[in-house]
Amino acid sequence: MTRLVQARLVNDPFSDPALFSDPALFVDFHFARRALLFDLGDLSPLSARELLRVSHVFVSHTHMDHFAGFDRLLRLSLHRLAPLHLVGPVGFVNQVEHKLRGYNWNLLDAASFDFVLTAAEFDGDRVGRLGEFRARQAFRRRELPPPPLASRSVLEEDEFQIESVVLDHGTPCLAFAFQEKLRINVWREGLDLLRLPVGAWLNEAKRAVRRGEPDDSRIRIRDDLSVPLGLLKQHALRTASGHRLAYVVDAAFHESNVAKITEVARGADQLFIETAFLQEDAELAAKRHHLTAAQAGALARRAGVSSVIPFHFSPRYTHRENELRRELELAWRG
Repeated sequence: MTRLVQARLVNDPFSDPALFSDPALFVDFHFARRALLFDLGDLSPLSARELLRVSHVFVSHTHMDHFAGFDRLLRLSLHRLAPLHLVGPVGFVNQVEHKLRGYNWNLLDAASFDFVLTAAEFDGDRVGRLGEFRARQAFRRRELPPPPLASRSVLEEDEFQIESVVLDHGTPCLAFAFQEKLRINVWREGLDLLRLPVGAWLNEAKRAVRRGEPDDSRIRIRDDLSVPLGLLKQHALRTASGHRLAYVVDAAFHESNVAKITEVARGADQLFIETAFLQEDAELAAKRHHLTAAQAGALARRAGVSSVIPFHFSPRYTHRENELRRELELAWRG
């Protein structure tokens, strides 16, 4: 079945031989002009068209290599009508405000595009603070009530939700999981058998399935035509478990972090996890609050993930990439 999203790392493992590779994960929606970003490292490999599809950005923390891409995304977004939503750890709203205050906005007025940026803070349980910044108001901050989300959720929509946990990196650092609620694909041959057209009504049919509505519920196709949901489920809708994707970066290897990473990554179809150091440098990794390849692999094994994608390599291993990957693989597969 077709996945709801396609995820890819933005940067090569050793894009700059003097620096850690900048973290950024681009999550592109199939059949929709929309994307998500996890972290805001170097975004130059992404085209303007791709970045303008981004609706939400989930920032693990604001170390420079995770947040330096904010300016490029902001500059491209100034003339768009769709809002841009950011989520980060406690203190994030202030940090976004300070970034915006660093620019002179005297050319923005009532005739400007009213681009809206929001910044939210996740405190380990829920989104506890939300700020709004509007272009026509020169990005002056306005406090908004936080959204009514379930515990550990930072975004919830009809088709998916984003969960988060707070890890220790010497500073709070968020890990995230994208969870598709229930994958529902349309079987075109089934529609043809029922002599039904493709159309927007199928979105309502999918929502009805996700809500668990009874089979005798009527799905309206047009004013003079509706069909039972059960008939669609039998002939035209195919369901499967939703895709799960986890993103873990910059975390010390200790008991609390291990428990939280295992939780957020459990059963993931894809785990994107930092692999900063080789196990031979475990002492250095601990000092810098990072994972080794062996530790990342052990976490993937403990969480029971289907695939692991390592990233965020230390530049000290520029010519030893295969060793990093092999060490993770051995720990993951046991």
